[in-house]
Amino acid sequence: MIEPRQLSESVSMRVLRVSDAAALAAAYVRNRAYLSPWEPLRPEEYYTETWQSADIANRLVAHETGEAHPLGLFDGDRLIGRFNVAGIVRGPFQSAGLGYWVDSEYAGRGLASATVQAIVEMARDELGLHRIEASTLLHNSASQRVLLKAGFQKIGMAPRYLQIAGKWQDHNLYQVVLHD
Repeated sequence: MIEPRQLSESVSMRVLRVSDAAALAAAYVRNRAYLSPWEPLRPEEYYTETWQSADIANRLVAHETGEAHPLGLFDGDRLIGRFNVAGIVRGPFQSAGLGYWVDSEYAGRGLASATVQAIVEMARDELGLHRIEASTLLHNSASQRVLLKAGFQKIGMAPRYLQIAGKWQDHNLYQVVLHD
């Protein structure tokens, strides 16, 4: 069970609930232009409560099996970011991937850094993971700073790694090893 975490006086992180779908859809609508250079092309339905409700429900199934942790960042009751610990593989790998974004109105305040650091601690102390990986577009220096502050190290570059903003784009690859 992933417990909610208070990151500042008003900002907290917790596992998303299906009841967060309307707030998540509103956050995506509010941040559509801001996120578009960093995300895959999305169908119009993606920005609806119905889509987000189904997506959260699917991610909660993976959460229940220990394969993912869909997390929301909240300022009071307002959803201001999404962080996904996904693709958890156990056995000798003990690894997961991390993806995230913070609302444009809250960017640059250190919230992404604080949240990623909290996730690193959670992954090590509560989930027993050995490693978390993340990737950024080559020109996403803000996200790279977030990862480096949380102890991630750049481990390479993957050509045409993900289809972002409608085209296959190169990504820098990062990892943090949680146990020696």
